[in-house]
Amino acid sequence: MIEAAVSDTAVEGQRLHPIGLFVGFITGLPRLFFPIVAGFYGSQKAGLSLYAPLIILAIISISLLYRWIDWIRFRYYVDGDDIRIESGVLDRNARSIPYDRIQDVSIEQKLLPRLLGLAEVKFETGGGKGDEAKLSFVSSADAERLREVVRAYKSGVASINAPAESGAQADAAVQLPIYAMDTKRLVILGIYSFSLIIFAILFGAAQQFDFLLPFDFWDIRSWLDVIKERGMAIDVIDRSAQIFGVLAGLFALILLGTFSGIVKTVLRDYGFRLDRTEKGFRRRRGLLTLTDVVMPIHRVQAISIHTGPIRKLSGWYALKFISLANDADAEKQEKDHVVAPLGTLAEVWTISKEAGVEPPATDLKFTRSHIAAWLDGYLILLGLGAIGVLGFAVFSSAGANAALLLLTLLPLAPFLWFGWRNSRSAIDDDQLFVRQGWWREYMTIASLVKVQSVEIRQGPLARLRGLASVHFGISGGALAIKMIPLATAQEIRNAVLARVVTVDYSALNAKT
Repeated sequence: MIEAAVSDTAVEGQRLHPIGLFVGFITGLPRLFFPIVAGFYGSQKAGLSLYAPLIILAIISISLLYRWIDWIRFRYYVDGDDIRIESGVLDRNARSIPYDRIQDVSIEQKLLPRLLGLAEVKFETGGGKGDEAKLSFVSSADAERLREVVRAYKSGVASINAPAESGAQADAAVQLPIYAMDTKRLVILGIYSFSLIIFAILFGAAQQFDFLLPFDFWDIRSWLDVIKERGMAIDVIDRSAQIFGVLAGLFALILLGTFSGIVKTVLRDYGFRLDRTEKGFRRRRGLLTLTDVVMPIHRVQAISIHTGPIRKLSGWYALKFISLANDADAEKQEKDHVVAPLGTLAEVWTISKEAGVEPPATDLKFTRSHIAAWLDGYLILLGLGAIGVLGFAVFSSAGANAALLLLTLLPLAPFLWFGWRNSRSAIDDDQLFVRQGWWREYMTIASLVKVQSVEIRQGPLARLRGLASVHFGISGGALAIKMIPLATAQEIRNAVLARVVTVDYSALNAKT
């Protein structure tokens, strides 16, 4: 199907797979829930309950009709210069994506499309807008062939009439994975990924559908009445029993949060596998939603190694690539570019070396920010707390109680101090190293030849102290060395610029 599109530039182009209509309808049913409920209750109140099934059928039929017309009007074209996508029912949209702008072609298969042999193809560019376009849905074989066609044209080895390399041929070049996760690691990562998202879902559902509940969900007195109806009263329960109940509740909360974290991790990272191919890094993962992403090496602008005090004691780290297309939203960055969610330090350095990033030398000297970075931040926090207490004292009778809030800020000093003490930076002849955080510790390493700008910033307090921060711009984001002497900042800037000025970025980010 893809080969036909490449060798034949017919006006009709290619349509999406027709079974995708069914998949889109099923996955879109939740969006029809409120219109259906509104139609049902509206017919009940208008005394037209007999017509409720017809109203619901009409809503579903209109949705199906619109999806069918949208499918009829959708075309995509693959030729020697670009990929063109035409869509729209009333307003027609035509987008052309040249191959040299396509940074990544990812394949995603949720559960239902995978069962039906379909896949969603996403084209990602470096323009900072995430997915430039996507095809929902094509057959799994066509998705693989389309990705190989794009790779072939980007590398300049394909012609219009040349057949694309099949997915089987591409996989033949793949050797053993350089990183993979087994069941044990999935469970360990799930425990570290403690999550209370299930409570947010339940509370959100209760807030949306509280009209279906027999009492006010948010009124504590309603809950106490329910307890009394069961023959219990809070005020007559023994103190030891109350303490036991609180501890049991906390234990249940921890148990449920741990279970939620494990389930979320298994759904996201099941079958996690990272391969080193001729095209770059290929990552596959997911239980219900299978994602298959290939990232060329030249897109890796920096790496970020994450850990924490508990993980570090167990010898576990996580590795993330900072890439050219990392200007989308932060949540998507964290989800899309993690290449080793839970690995040993040796595994992390093995992957980073494949990406051209070397670990710091054992004798490399890391320097901390000036202690004013901790002191000024803490004093500002105390000042804001004092202003809040003063406001309560003036405009409320709870000023004395509010003053206790100020005392709670005092224990924050050690935590802020630990954060400052563990924030360090270093620079050698080739790379920049920035280590930050205490509870969430991470170290970012970037190649100096990929630094595109160097900026010195001084705030009012930093200027009074003769300090400055150095900000480094890279294609996938930014790095910063904060609160160091101004003379040191200028020396770092001059050293980096002396290395950057010789870089030809058009050659650096050449096609691979």
